[in-house]
Amino acid sequence: MRAVEIRAMSADERKEQLLSLKKELFNLRFQHANGREGNTARVRQIRRDIARIKTVEGRSRTGLEGGT
Repeated sequence: MRAVEIRAMSADERKEQLLSLKKELFNLRFQHANGREGNTARVRQIRRDIARIKTVEGRSRTGLEGGT
């Protein structure tokens, strides 16, 4: 997910997407703990998407819209 796509979302959509990503991350961590190796690259991708959403949320709260 790109930052441009995240900025195009409404605040409610971002919250919903963030919750969905957190649930998926939890499930992947749970699978890893149980020895079921899945797509380990997906964990990194989810963590980065969560960070992007949080960054966009923070920038919108402080009025620093835009960016790269």
